[in-house]
Amino acid sequence: MQIRVYYEDTDCMGIVYHTNYLKYCERARSEWFFANEGKDLLKENPFALREIKAIYKAPAKLGDILEVKNILVGFDKYCLELKQIIYKDDKAIFEAFIKLVHIKDGKLSPISEELKKIFE
Repeated sequence: MQIRVYYEDTDCMGIVYHTNYLKYCERARSEWFFANEGKDLLKENPFALREIKAIYKAPAKLGDILEVKNILVGFDKYCLELKQIIYKDDKAIFEAFIKLVHIKDGKLSPISEELKKIFE
């Protein structure tokens, strides 16, 4: 997924504010579901962030075009693991290792067969 860096994304020096990289990753995860016809499933079966490891490698700046890629690392009964990478000009500038847990009715819940098909 491509993202352009706007003024609102940056600090006073025109550099992307650190929390916005996490927002970009969240958008890319949502787009991943939408592209795989999982929009309605996602509304009914949300995932909650359990763990994140963020690695900042280089800054993005005002006007840059970034590419965010999702890589499925794996999943088990309750948890989905992803690696997300943000690229600028084909160079990785940010990586996130993310664990999401499946929630249903406000409680930890096994990942449904429908969702597993999307991930496979």
